[in-house]
Amino acid sequence: MDQVLQLLLQNGKFTAEEIGNLLGRPASEVAKAISEMEESKTILGYQAVVDPGHREGLVAAFIEVKLTPEREGGFDRIAERISKFDEVWSCYLMSGGYDLIVVVRGSSLHTVAEFISEKLSTIDGVLSTATHFHLKTYKQAGFLTHSEVEGGRLPVTP
Repeated sequence: MDQVLQLLLQNGKFTAEEIGNLLGRPASEVAKAISEMEESKTILGYQAVVDPGHREGLVAAFIEVKLTPEREGGFDRIAERISKFDEVWSCYLMSGGYDLIVVVRGSSLHTVAEFISEKLSTIDGVLSTATHFHLKTYKQAGFLTHSEVEGGRLPVTP
């Protein structure tokens, strides 16, 4: 992986000058490399990684979706259609018992359930769904979200 990209994955706030200093390269060369990665869509955007515990009123669900593939389109057209919904945060083609994993965010359990029953499950080609609601995050995008138990040891109970 490109060293510039690797540093941006670690800290998206790095400036071209800071990356240049870390790599011993001129800032102009780094800025050009970043610009090229943005233009080629290698870098799609930048965003902060926020501890979900600090985001009150947000419900997330992981939805396994089983599809009937389309002739000459496979799963792509259906997955692209699903991905266009505002409620959909991420959508992945998977191996295993289900074809897609769709990550959905909403303001309540009711809004997520409504999205599934009224929008997702009514799409032609969607055979079934299985929904798993997000309860707690321990690690996200490479960042631990909770500190260790004081003393570094887990409590022992009988």
